[in-house]
Amino acid sequence: MRRLVRMARAYWLHLTALLVLGMIQAPLALLTPLPVKLVVDSVLGSRPLPSVLEKWAPVVLRRSEGGKLGLAVALLLLVTLLVYIVSLLIWWLATYTGEKLVLEFRTRLFRHAQRLSLSYHDTKGTTDSTYRIQYDAQCIQVIVLGTIPLLSALFTLVAMIVVTAEMDWKLALIALTVCPLLYLITQTFVRRMRDRWTEAKHWESSAMSVIQEVLASVRLVKAFGREDHEHARFVDRSGEQVQRQVELALLNGQFDLCVGLTMAAGSALVLLVGTLHVKAGTLTLGALLMVMAYLAQLYEPMKTVSKKLGELQSGVVGADRALKLLDELPEVQERAGARPLVKADGSVEFRSVGFSYNPGQPVLKDVCFKVPAGARVGIQGRTGAGKSTLISLLMRFYDPDGGEIRLDDVDLREYRLADLRDQFALVLQDTVLFSTSVAENISYGRPDASRDEIVEAARRANADEFISSLPEGYETQVGERGMKLSGGERQRISLARAFLKNAPILILDEPTSSVDVKTETSIMQAMERLMRGRTTFMIAHRLSTLENCDLRLEMEHGQIRERREKMQSA
Repeated sequence: MRRLVRMARAYWLHLTALLVLGMIQAPLALLTPLPVKLVVDSVLGSRPLPSVLEKWAPVVLRRSEGGKLGLAVALLLLVTLLVYIVSLLIWWLATYTGEKLVLEFRTRLFRHAQRLSLSYHDTKGTTDSTYRIQYDAQCIQVIVLGTIPLLSALFTLVAMIVVTAEMDWKLALIALTVCPLLYLITQTFVRRMRDRWTEAKHWESSAMSVIQEVLASVRLVKAFGREDHEHARFVDRSGEQVQRQVELALLNGQFDLCVGLTMAAGSALVLLVGTLHVKAGTLTLGALLMVMAYLAQLYEPMKTVSKKLGELQSGVVGADRALKLLDELPEVQERAGARPLVKADGSVEFRSVGFSYNPGQPVLKDVCFKVPAGARVGIQGRTGAGKSTLISLLMRFYDPDGGEIRLDDVDLREYRLADLRDQFALVLQDTVLFSTSVAENISYGRPDASRDEIVEAARRANADEFISSLPEGYETQVGERGMKLSGGERQRISLARAFLKNAPILILDEPTSSVDVKTETSIMQAMERLMRGRTTFMIAHRLSTLENCDLRLEMEHGQIRERREKMQSA
């Protein structure tokens, strides 16, 4: 609660205004039953008007029954108008403030999630983080704005008690006897609701993960005819979530029933005692009606406090989940006073590097090699040999468990993280494109690049010809993950992106494994141009792809089994 309130400090003015408007509702609520009392005591009865109205109301209204009735009607209309105006202001301001709070909290969570280490995302999966960012982030709105009605209700409660006690302190005391019982009921149900909300959010997130997995791999699902299986899996997990929601609804119903019966018992007791007081002459009928009207409003803030505490449990569970994401620390952290790096020469050295994703299961063991600036390194080996892990360590997606990796004879951990990763251009086997235009995808690594620079990079990647033939040229939308383009077209856009970034170190991870021979030739020509003057790491299974490498490393079980250097001509 304290952390969420600190996050909301920027909106203290909005929250204060909401609190003030909530406080204004209290005197308006006190005025609501007043017209009824005026009609019963001063129009139908013979009692004088309350002293305030007797002093300020026009004489013509005070001296006749019609005037008093008109005064009561006018007062009723005025109070109703003010109630709705204040409610409208509260609704508008609460909506604006709540949405801004949620947006900023989501933004903070999203930024943090991007900076977490790959190992966190590998373990938790993307859906869990997505759910926390999109849905659990709403907790700040539920909790911060939910406390304002609580405060307003408490203020109204105190005001109602004071006014009721002024008219008949015994009735006020009787009305308050329900408070201890309400507290016990609320405490009992709140704990149970929190447990159910925790389970409900877990299963909802789990069902959402099925949707994301299936829609991301819909071709595979269709190819194997597993639609019914995935449907059943989704229904199973969603069914668990539905069960928890039904249990929550049942708990809420039981809670409302207990609160309602408690309130009814208090009202019945006040009505019984109040009737005896009217018969005894210590209380007027109008005052009793007003007390009963106040009692309904007195119990309303009590009910609000009880129900809000129950409703807040969803926010409390969401806050716990969202803040746990925010509390995760990146395993790869930048050191204090890290060195800036503008453009590296590109020499790389691995010194006795060891690494494991899970303790006791090493993926790399005592890896040692040295690459001069501008050299080409070919890496081959079976699946699971550690090739991609080697590259991930080089880009510092992970830190080695032992040994060190040096760039320009400086440990990678000494550099600023953003500067270090800016030294690499990456071309992957599974090309990653975003659902924007061709031009935006090419300029992803250099968003400030001009159109001429984008077109030139595409030409060098042998991509300009097919891009120009697209319906909208460079402004053509590529679709989600670039699925409107062929595999070869996506790969050439990826090469154009690498050309435009112009980084000193190039990483090529199986760049031609999923294209046809003709497209491979075009891509290889572009890659040859791209590799000139850059330190290049190329992962490939085809030996022909690695023919022109200066150093070839063959990996097996996380170690370099064989090292071959290209013979230099005399």
